[in-house]
Amino acid sequence: MSITFSKLGVPQWVSEALARQGITEPFQIQKVTIEEGLIGHDICGRAPTGSGKTLAFGIPLVVRTKAAKPRKPQSLILAPTRELAAQICKELRAFSGKRTVSVVYGGVGYGPQRKALAKGVDILVACPGRLEDLIEQRELTLGDVKQVVIDEADRMADMGFMPAVKRILDQTSNDRQTILFSATLDRDVEQLKKRYQRNPVLREVGEKTPDIKKAIHTYSIAAKSEKSRIAADAVKALWPAIIFCRTRHGSDRLVKQLKQYDIEAESIHGGKSQNQRQRALKYFSKGKVQALVATDVAARGIHIDGVELVIHYDLPEDHKAYIHRSGRTARAGNKGIVFSIIQPDQKRASANMQKRLGISDSVHKVEPEELSDLNASTKIIHKQASEKKKTSANRPSEHRASGKKKSSNSHRKQKSNKHSQTSNHRPKAKPKAKKSSHKNRNSTKNNSQKPQLGSNNKRPQKKKSGTPNRKARRAHLQPANRSK
Repeated sequence: MSITFSKLGVPQWVSEALARQGITEPFQIQKVTIEEGLIGHDICGRAPTGSGKTLAFGIPLVVRTKAAKPRKPQSLILAPTRELAAQICKELRAFSGKRTVSVVYGGVGYGPQRKALAKGVDILVACPGRLEDLIEQRELTLGDVKQVVIDEADRMADMGFMPAVKRILDQTSNDRQTILFSATLDRDVEQLKKRYQRNPVLREVGEKTPDIKKAIHTYSIAAKSEKSRIAADAVKALWPAIIFCRTRHGSDRLVKQLKQYDIEAESIHGGKSQNQRQRALKYFSKGKVQALVATDVAARGIHIDGVELVIHYDLPEDHKAYIHRSGRTARAGNKGIVFSIIQPDQKRASANMQKRLGISDSVHKVEPEELSDLNASTKIIHKQASEKKKTSANRPSEHRASGKKKSSNSHRKQKSNKHSQTSNHRPKAKPKAKKSSHKNRNSTKNNSQKPQLGSNNKRPQKKKSGTPNRKARRAHLQPANRSK
């Protein structure tokens, strides 16, 4: 019999609120942390992006939080980016009941945030910088905070927020419950654990680098002057896509270049106002733009379903940045493609990074136009493998297994339904790209010339029938399921 939220000790009013969203069965990280979180234990959890960490710490927080006085929140959640903070706040409000949840971050005016704090906030979600500004302005104090959550702790360290996080924690109640979640448990996180947690229970779920193994890694060699064209061809072949650049100026410049190739794109980086960043995310999530061009600040802050392609326009500075960027696709058990554009003088650095990540033997060298066929073929193989696995599993416990699968799928679709309803509102540039791509494939077929994928890998086999498989060709347009 499957585990339910009620069996983990979650109150009925919370379970019912989750059920109204189609969330009826907990994910693995939720199964191993919610019960201890409700008791009040400190928790140090490691789980990959998209594994459901928000509910894992959010449910105990909502249940244990008491009504707060003005400017004196009872619970605090720290997040490294504005987008992640806003997303956590939105998800908690969906089942928080009588408890008020508010968010503070930079890039917007102080007025609404001050007003909310003066009225009284039970659970406060905050980015460290804006939170310290408000504390200095005496808009709130943290002495009454009894529950603290630090989300994406390793990313906090990478972005230089760790000193601010420590100053904030020092101002909270001495008998607080401290919950720490991270995708990796490196030395910075270990120091935070030793200093601020008391006998924490350690819970680790999934592999340490699951996104690297789930995604299909590809690359192409191109001169600097050809990179924008290569990126445009890749997006025409497969989208929605997130393209990562090193600098803000480079991101804005690439957006202009992509539009010259009839690609609808928006940029998101630290130099944009919060309204601009939210608008870019809204357009991208609703399919109004094909590509989102971002700097590394967005590598952990963006959680959008259905991202089929991640492009490393500029090579990441290290292997950790590669992992965080690539994690925007291949989420919740779905497949995705990572495409790196490598300049000739970067071959050695790229090879060293691939070796450190353990993907040297599986990376594909492809032309950007091939990404669509590679994606469609992979989805067919993945679907066949899933159906075979399901068939072999449905024997003695067929009813139980099928019930569990249905419940899990409904959980994963909690945020993707809205996206699927808007999937028809796509930019007009895509049909042109598909038509051109189809024409090129027919021309290639007639000339009996097939593009090569590299020495280490064979190109996925196509169907030999005379008519194209439309379902396979359109597979990449379908939004992916989401788990959060």
